[in-house]
This record gives sequence, structure tokens and C-alpha cells, in this order.
Amino acid sequence: MENIQEVLDRLSSLFIRYGMKFLLTIVVLIVGLIVIKWITRALVRLMKKSNVNESLIPFLRSLTNILLKAMLIISVLSMVGIQMMSFVAVLGAAGLAVGMALQGTLQNFAGGVMILLFKPYEVGDFIEAQGYMGTVKEIQIFTTSLLTPDNRKVIIPNSPLATNALTNFSAMPTRRIDFSFGIGYEDDIDKAREILLKMAKEDDRILKDDNPPEVMVEALADSSVNLKLRVWLNASDYWGVFFDFTENAKKRFDGAAISIPYPQQDVHLYNHK
Repeated sequence: MENIQEVLDRLSSLFIRYGMKFLLTIVVLIVGLIVIKWITRALVRLMKKSNVNESLIPFLRSLTNILLKAMLIISVLSMVGIQMMSFVAVLGAAGLAVGMALQGTLQNFAGGVMILLFKPYEVGDFIEAQGYMGTVKEIQIFTTSLLTPDNRKVIIPNSPLATNALTNFSAMPTRRIDFSFGIGYEDDIDKAREILLKMAKEDDRILKDDNPPEVMVEALADSSVNLKLRVWLNASDYWGVFFDFTENAKKRFDGAAISIPYPQQDVHLYNHK
């Protein structure tokens, strides 16, 4: 009985000594996670109220969340008695091994930083990169999310976006459309030019002051004379004008008896006797 009592006393002493510390550590961890969540939400609200660039908000939110959680974990480990110097040494060795294993992930992080610093694109821009076209919805620490015109979400790693070529269709407020229309060799070039310029003049979406519409002969092709129509417009009107002009040019040419030839070949047969 004395041995049992001694064991119980020892267990009670250990519980008082370490159990309370363990419970306190759990409480600190839970409270810390709640506080971190509150801080990140407050930071997002503050950045939105301060009109911080939309591209920076998700990046800074994720980065702040990771840093605060790392600090919390270090504090909790200190509370349970782990020597921080030894922990830092182990963490450094583990970090080296993880870094070598996650080189691609670290490159994506560096790519995200480069994108936010040099701003080749921002949230809301319409871009083409890595074989995809879409509107930038979010720039995260490691990836960028695009929403395609047919409503698909595409997630692209930041590293190739920062180091490879991409096209930002939203970078400039105005764009130029180059239309190519083929007419028959027998048709009147001046009449076709007049029709195309009249179409551009009647459309209020076409910018006419600094860069007036122009039509020139692009090529004498195998089956047609190709005319090039160049018009400038606001970037937001690009696709509307593109589709309208393509349809209306066909209707106007048909009404004026101007043909739009299709590829054809003349075959000559010789009868050798």
C-alpha cells in the first residue's frame, strides 16, 4: 500500500508540474489561433478600407497568416520546455531538406513576389499565359487563379508566369483590331474600301480622332484580293466590335454585289492525240 501511495503521489506531483503546463499550452494554442484569425480578417478589412491594390490583399493575408502561426508554434514549444537553440538547429536542417525537396514551391513563392513587385498583371486583368486565357481573380503566394470566358477556374503556378512571356490584354486602355476581308479580283477595290470605312464611321465605338480607320490592300492572294481594315477602340469594346464587323461586312458586301471568294483551282484538260 505504501508503494502504491508513493506512485500515486509521484503521479500527482508530475500532473501538477507538467499537466497544468500542458493544459495551459493547449489553451494558448487555441486562443492564439483565434487571435491570428481575427488579426488576418482585421488586416484584410484595413487594406480594403485603405484602397490597397486588390492583387496584394490575398498575398499579404496568406503571408501574415503563415508568419503569425510560425511565431505561435515557436512560443508553444518554448512553453513545453523545448530548448529553442536545439529547435532552431533542427528546424534549420529540416528547412534545408524541405527546401531542396520543394524547390518548385519556393520558385513559385519568389515568382509571386516578383509579380506583385513588377505588376505584369493585376487582379481584374485579362491575360493569356501558359496556354490559357482568362481574367485574373486572385494572386496567391504560390499560384494565380484565372477565370476563363466559359467560366472555368484555372490555377497556374507563379514561377512560369513571372519568368515566361505572357500577354496582358488589359494593360492599355485602347486596342486596335485588324480585319482581313477578301474580295474577288473582278470586284471594285475602291467600292469595298468605301463600304468598310462607312461601317467604321457609323459605329460610335470606333475611335476616330487620333487614329482614324484605314483600309489598305494587304495581299494579292491566290483566290482573292485581301483588304486590311484597321480600327482603334476602347479595350472593353473589342469583342463586340469584332463580331459585329465580321457579320456586317458580309451583309454589306452581299448588298453591293461584292463577292467574298473561297479557295478554288482551275483545272485545264489537254487532249493529246
